[in-house]
Amino acid sequence: MKIWSDSWSNGEPIPPRHAAGRLEATGGVGFSDNVNPHLAWSDLPDGTLSLALVCHDFDVPSSGEDVNQADREVPADLPRVDFFHWVLVDLPPSLTQIAEGEFSNGFTARGKPGPATLHGARHGLNDYTGWFADNAEMAGQYFGYDGPFPPFNDSLVHHYVFTLYALDVERLPVEGAFTGQQVREAMAPHVLGEVMHSGTYTLNKRLAGQ
Repeated sequence: MKIWSDSWSNGEPIPPRHAAGRLEATGGVGFSDNVNPHLAWSDLPDGTLSLALVCHDFDVPSSGEDVNQADREVPADLPRVDFFHWVLVDLPPSLTQIAEGEFSNGFTARGKPGPATLHGARHGLNDYTGWFADNAEMAGQYFGYDGPFPPFNDSLVHHYVFTLYALDVERLPVEGAFTGQQVREAMAPHVLGEVMHSGTYTLNKRLAGQ
């Protein structure tokens, strides 16, 4: 299997337009364009009946105590956890690419609708669902793609991994408002192959050289 993107080269910094948050000219942080990246693939394994796409950030602080505090940074040695930014299943194997902005072109307060989406596929919940759960203005079910918005004071640059899975089932056995972890568990016995495209992002002005 092969995967590539016209939006940025593998392992390189993610352009702000593909993020949910960005550094403003004033020095603050605000919402960005939140445009899903272009992704294309080829050489699927024989027997592929569907595709799944999962984007996760593995650098998310395990504790929110120091997050977004102007007087200190989140320490680099704090244990980190996964944060799912995009969970997409049941893509047909005839599909060879996702266009830039096809699934997301802007950030939607309370979340984009789902799970039904383009190409007969289904979106799962991303982890902004939990992040905004206690925010009266933003709480909701966040389906689909919502890009990077790491803490502005994190001492680590965050890494975002887009993994495409080739599966031996036409429809993944998950239902309703499913999560990234539920998809990982349901996919485990059905994966014929996988391939990854990654990028980095930071809102820390010191790390960004601002």
